[in-house]
Amino acid sequence: MEKITRSKIYDMPYWKEKCFGVSAETLVDLATDLRAFGGIHGGVNRACDFLCLTLKMLQIQPEREIVVEFIRNEDYKYVRCLGAFYLRLTGKPLEVYEYLEPLLNDYRKIRYATPQGKFQVRHVDEFVHDLLSKDFVCDIALPRIPHRMVLENAGQLEPRRSALEDENADPLDEGDNEVAGDGNDPPGEGGDGETRKKELLRVKEFFGLEGMCVVETDDLRDGMDRECRWRRPAS
Repeated sequence: MEKITRSKIYDMPYWKEKCFGVSAETLVDLATDLRAFGGIHGGVNRACDFLCLTLKMLQIQPEREIVVEFIRNEDYKYVRCLGAFYLRLTGKPLEVYEYLEPLLNDYRKIRYATPQGKFQVRHVDEFVHDLLSKDFVCDIALPRIPHRMVLENAGQLEPRRSALEDENADPLDEGDNEVAGDGNDPPGEGGDGETRKKELLRVKEFFGLEGMCVVETDDLRDGMDRECRWRRPAS
């Protein structure tokens, strides 16, 4: 932390009144009272309480288990943010990715104290994304860490699987897996013909194509084109 930032923190009443004689255990009580996060804000360049507690953690250097408990705390979102910020400043790259990436699924709202002295609504996952991708957060220069892809190529990290992959899974693909034959069906009894008929029925139900027929298509996916491949039978 830069000297000028530390000087501004030392001048804060919050630091003088609350942060003397604080241990790792009593720091939790102060962290649960936080109502915003940020760096230097306002026209008089005041240091946020969040920044004061960050400096106190850098001074007392709590054990890693305590920091991890901060991060895993689901009841107090600012306690979680404080632990994540401290780990980003002091942790090894593998620890940073291991403990911070799960927080990208935390979408709770938090208040950000802007340098102009106002407050903005942010989210926990936005704050964590900034920690993983930016060089400055809350007016503090972050240590450089390797890009995730570098660690993946070195075999030190497993490829990250986004939660959106499961949410955006194609229901038709799941249906194909359910109705597809296992290759051991005898001809005429659930073989290719029966399987294809079931697949076409699922496509009709999914797109609302009941009463329409498919025009020469050799592939199920070609049959999904409603404009070119489906038509109503002539009356």
